[in-house]
Amino acid sequence: MTSMAARLRSIPSWQVTLGAALLGLGFLIAAQLAAQGPRVRYTTQERAPLIETATQLQQRQDQLKARILQLREQIQSNEQTSEGSAEQVRQLNDQLQEARIAAGLIPLTGTGIVLQLEDSQEPVGPGADQADYLVGARDLRSIVEELWAAGAEAIAIDGVRLNTRSAIRQAGGAILVDNRPVSWPLSVEAIGDPSALQVKLVGSPSYGRFSSFEQLYGIEFDVSAQQDLNLPGGTAPELLHAQPVSTAEAPPSTR
Repeated sequence: MTSMAARLRSIPSWQVTLGAALLGLGFLIAAQLAAQGPRVRYTTQERAPLIETATQLQQRQDQLKARILQLREQIQSNEQTSEGSAEQVRQLNDQLQEARIAAGLIPLTGTGIVLQLEDSQEPVGPGADQADYLVGARDLRSIVEELWAAGAEAIAIDGVRLNTRSAIRQAGGAILVDNRPVSWPLSVEAIGDPSALQVKLVGSPSYGRFSSFEQLYGIEFDVSAQQDLNLPGGTAPELLHAQPVSTAEAPPSTR
């Protein structure tokens, strides 16, 4: 024991110090290697969930892109549908306007002719009928029929627009157009081709009869072409009992 202690005392101090340093360094290296192993294993284990998460995010992004494309297609389809609906509405409005014009509800302007009628101012001859010297409702109806047949597009009598339900009737010594008395001299306005209307009217039986009345009884009858006629719009007839018949309820055609 004494010899061992003496031997240790005989070792130089720098060797002892170097040995202690080398021993400490060995412990540090061993500790670092022991800690690096779990870190490498932890990193390897963590990569799989990260890759899975990235894959899921990529799939979600692809789904969103597909949804965006789908929504764009729907928007384009809706825009096209809206354009089609707008065109259909425009066509329906055009048809409605045409129907209102045909019904005499819309004011119109255009070329045409004007007929001026006036009762005779001559005295009634002996044995003659006073009615022969007056313009009657029947005379007006015949003129209107001739104008429609000649191609008139719109007709007004003394500012009253005629429609499919207009009535021209005699009420004693007065003439009523849609229950409104007319004033004299009586004016009948018709929109259409002035030349065609005049030609067809002159060749009609009504014109021939009025020409004879003018010569025999002095009834005034004048026709003139006009380049700027303005006819007022009428009012829609009030239907209290009539109702549209649906296609399903309509009776079969007998043609």
